[in-house]
Amino acid sequence: MPAWQELYEQKKMSAKAAIRKIKAGDRIFVGTGCGQPQTLVDELVSDDNDIVDAEIYHLLTQGSAPYINEQYAKKFRTASFFLAANVRDAIAGGRGDYIPMFLSDIPQLFKTGRLPIDVALVQTSPPDRNGQLSLGISVDIVKAAVENSLTIIAEVNENMPRTFGDSTIPLELVDAVVPSTRDLLEYSLPTGDPVVEGIARNVVSLVDDGATLELGIGTIPQAVLQYLSEKRDLGIHTEMFNDAIIPLVESGVINGARKTINRGKIIASFCLGTRKLYEYIHENPMFEFRPSDYVNDPFIISQHRKMVAINVAIEVDMTGQVCSDSIGYNFYSGVGGQVDFNRGAARAREGKAIIALPSTTRDGKISRIVPKLTEGAGVVLSRADVHYVVTEYGIADLFGKNIRERVLALSEIAHPDFRNEIIKEAKNRKYIFQHQKELPTSGLQYPKELETTRILADGIELYIRPIKSSDDKPLRDMFYDLSEKSIAFRFFQPVKSFPHKFIQDFTTVDFSKDMAIVAMVKDLGGDQIVGVAHYYLNPATHHAEVSFLVRDDWQAKGLGTYLLDILTDIARKRGIRGFEARVLATNHMMLSVFYNSGFKVTTTREDDTYLITYDFKDRV
Repeated sequence: MPAWQELYEQKKMSAKAAIRKIKAGDRIFVGTGCGQPQTLVDELVSDDNDIVDAEIYHLLTQGSAPYINEQYAKKFRTASFFLAANVRDAIAGGRGDYIPMFLSDIPQLFKTGRLPIDVALVQTSPPDRNGQLSLGISVDIVKAAVENSLTIIAEVNENMPRTFGDSTIPLELVDAVVPSTRDLLEYSLPTGDPVVEGIARNVVSLVDDGATLELGIGTIPQAVLQYLSEKRDLGIHTEMFNDAIIPLVESGVINGARKTINRGKIIASFCLGTRKLYEYIHENPMFEFRPSDYVNDPFIISQHRKMVAINVAIEVDMTGQVCSDSIGYNFYSGVGGQVDFNRGAARAREGKAIIALPSTTRDGKISRIVPKLTEGAGVVLSRADVHYVVTEYGIADLFGKNIRERVLALSEIAHPDFRNEIIKEAKNRKYIFQHQKELPTSGLQYPKELETTRILADGIELYIRPIKSSDDKPLRDMFYDLSEKSIAFRFFQPVKSFPHKFIQDFTTVDFSKDMAIVAMVKDLGGDQIVGVAHYYLNPATHHAEVSFLVRDDWQAKGLGTYLLDILTDIARKRGIRGFEARVLATNHMMLSVFYNSGFKVTTTREDDTYLITYDFKDRV
């Protein structure tokens, strides 16, 4: 018999006997998530022990938390680094405390003795052949608490998977072993929410092949996994994950092949899932569980090329401040790893830091993109930290944007019912121009389904989409890049300046009757507009007047033809009968675009211009 087996037998005892090791006034740590030691927690609140005035610390626990009930107020006071539903109301009622901390910093509390732990209650796997106990599905801050606790009580559960990484503790370190065969706690995400699905799809559009993902706590980040099947060579470096990871691993979408560090490995600190997930990760060498001071270290995170951090918020104000741990004065969740991963991803090469949230509360009565944060709301991410904000209505890229640009970008992804509240308050605050047009609140909203890509003959990819009011700056830049000749062709007269009041007539569109699309290319300085096309409907004739403008260095590449084809397809589907356009007689390139449109074109000379007209039914 190996020596550790004899030691194991010596340390075995009942939960009742183990809990009696806890003394009055002790600081007790309870294991995280679905790894909560249920048998020990049940015994903790038993009347058979003499515990009084003890403090309980934990990160995020699933299942019940009976120690926070009012009847045990003399026995325990609870302090949580992250509020789950099982303690939220009690802490709001004053029966417990919330400790706001970055997840990456919490282990240092235990290691330095700033928060001394007297007793750690954890759940582990049975010993391996070397007498090592695996913390299994919950390593996070648990390992640091265990390694710096005076007394360690382990609920050794046959159902706890043995995980690799930095997840084990030696049996010698444990003071009491309580055998268990209880089913582990399980967690399943709700499904079928169209708002969550819309947000997840928008987030996925920001994920490139070869990216490494962090998926924060919440339904939205985890739902993203369901829409990644078309991606390739993804990696995972995250606090947590759930069952949705399994099909992506099995299909090879997640393989870690392009990870910068820990290549080929899925790195996490804990998981929340079902028995299927627990069985899948058991002794699976692809999964490595490591403590939070490694997984959440912004320096480690930033080493991943194409690191994408996906986290959630409760509300975001119109300047980009993010509240994610409270609803007003009431603490709701926690700081967690949001700041760790947001800053790590932001500093990674080609990294993306994403904050995702529904545009409104569940009943649709309260906007979650707001002119100002609710009184008492805590700022977890400052406005300088925020890069991408995503709702079901779209994506706002705030990095490097001024306040006026942020207001417009965030109002565009707010719920239509609340967009102009943001615009009006921004005007009152002098954040935006007083002449800024309000956004449409009824009728057809931004038609995201019209977003598309085209590949030019020289292999350059164009991103073509409907115009947005926040496009005023890139459109202005394009106008100032035009030659005098191109300006004359478009505006029929010399134009020397393009002030905002002029530009917004192009960017603010009533999509229920008119349409404007832009062609964009990616550049180190951000997306650049290289072409724009409009049509304006004449309701009397059901024809639309169409116009184009292509930046000089992008002319003669077929871009005008692409824009006309796309506008034509949109117009035909909306019941428009045909197009008309006025073109200077000397604008041979634009005339050629119309003559090669595939329709029977009628040309009428009017002084120095041609009036081009054609019906969509009249094909050549």
